[in-house]
Amino acid sequence: MMKVPQALKPSRKVWAGRAFVLWGIIFSGSFLLFSPVTSGAPLYKNFQHMEYDVYSGGFHVVEAGLEIDYTREGRYRMVFGARTRGLLDKLVPWKGSFESEGWRFSNPEKIRPQRHKSVAVFRGEKDIKEYKYGKDGSFQEYRLEDDDAQNDGSPKEVDPVLTKNTTDVLAATLTVLDRLPKGGKCEGADEIFDGKRRYRLMFKEIRRVTLEATRYNVYAGPAVECTAEIEPMGGAWHKKPRGWLSIQEQGRKKGTMPTVWIANMEEKGPAVPVKVRVKTEYGTLFMHMTAYQNGNKSLKLER
Repeated sequence: MMKVPQALKPSRKVWAGRAFVLWGIIFSGSFLLFSPVTSGAPLYKNFQHMEYDVYSGGFHVVEAGLEIDYTREGRYRMVFGARTRGLLDKLVPWKGSFESEGWRFSNPEKIRPQRHKSVAVFRGEKDIKEYKYGKDGSFQEYRLEDDDAQNDGSPKEVDPVLTKNTTDVLAATLTVLDRLPKGGKCEGADEIFDGKRRYRLMFKEIRRVTLEATRYNVYAGPAVECTAEIEPMGGAWHKKPRGWLSIQEQGRKKGTMPTVWIANMEEKGPAVPVKVRVKTEYGTLFMHMTAYQNGNKSLKLER
């Protein structure tokens, strides 16, 4: 068998960085092109604004931002954006932005999307997806726009078996984040349609911990440690795990699934991610919170 030249083998930094890129692509299952969160963000009540840095092997490979907006009664808006940086950006240039907006119901408590839109750009090629849902939870429409002339942004035909009773990945995550400040656990399972496939996103609480601030992470205080796992449910999945599913299974072999630490930063708002860890065969990737703002609090990592 021909030996792969060393120069062609991906470094640990590049491979782990690709892991985060693939994680981002999951959200595009992918509004405005991403621009990093800045310290000039408005400090509204019921509005939370976060910044994150992603590290692999001590190298800063990705920057990301997250906003959760509860300023409108009975409504929500959640926005996540990320992009590669440094050497990784030269080798695997990617940026993506993902937005979900919809309803917050109080009786019973539930997060339900109305619209989910994403824009992912990889090596200059843009992929825009938009999903629409009814207030009753019905799936209404899917649109795709990319370099293929057949994907011009008009509504696509979809198999109801793949879309019925699904939500979007941000709304599913927000459901768990919204539950924690009210005494709930980091637990939940929702099914998601990403344009080609249907999968179940599952959160499982591991333990309650106290985190200390570090030179990478600005947060210090109580947090909930939980894992996130996806399970294929139908559609165009490969027989052998690829992409994010492959990375997830690599972590399983190492004894840990992708892990997120979540903390309550605002009294009446949803909890937010403060740290993420993803283990792969080529190394461990961490996402650290570097800045946080709401109507009452402002944190910024000193560099």
